[in-house]
Amino acid sequence: MSVLVGRKAPEFDVAAVVNGTTFVDSCSLSFYRGKYVVLFFYPLDFTFVCPTELHAFQEKLEEFKKRNVEVIGCSVDSKFSHLAWLQTPRNRGGIEGVTYTLLSDINKEVTRAYDVEVENAGIAYRGLFLIDREGVVKYQVVNDLGLGRNIDEVLRMVDALQFTEEFGEVCPANWNKGDKSMKPTGEGLKEYFKD
Repeated sequence: MSVLVGRKAPEFDVAAVVNGTTFVDSCSLSFYRGKYVVLFFYPLDFTFVCPTELHAFQEKLEEFKKRNVEVIGCSVDSKFSHLAWLQTPRNRGGIEGVTYTLLSDINKEVTRAYDVEVENAGIAYRGLFLIDREGVVKYQVVNDLGLGRNIDEVLRMVDALQFTEEFGEVCPANWNKGDKSMKPTGEGLKEYFKD
């Protein structure tokens, strides 16, 4: 696995389904410049852990939007498979109601560029990349296939990134928005532990 943190996020330009209903033949990372992006990979449409994650992102979508974050899902399925899954009710394992963009990485170009392909399986691990407004990866995490993500943790990382950008301070372990931060100096560390 490659560590992409601190580097420009690999560009992509693939087909997608947007707004839960519309095919587009060209969806590029550069379309989102000036916004934060949470790009997450999931193994396949019509599987098991995947719909729980896609619905969990949708349930928190307004929280991401308040933070100027675009959520983008990606799998190796076709745009037609995405649309069929989007038209399948939740109680039948579908993702009806999901409105954020789903990339169709049928040629596995994006999966390979982000180095999340499961060797000899042709699908992606549950990779997640937080990309800043300039297109630089600031956070990445990759889960094995059976391990679902915690969407609140993704929001926490967005908050931490935006806090450090705005105030120039750093966020210690278990930091949440509104918690005490620290200046990135020896004195700042002492001040943090003073209480």
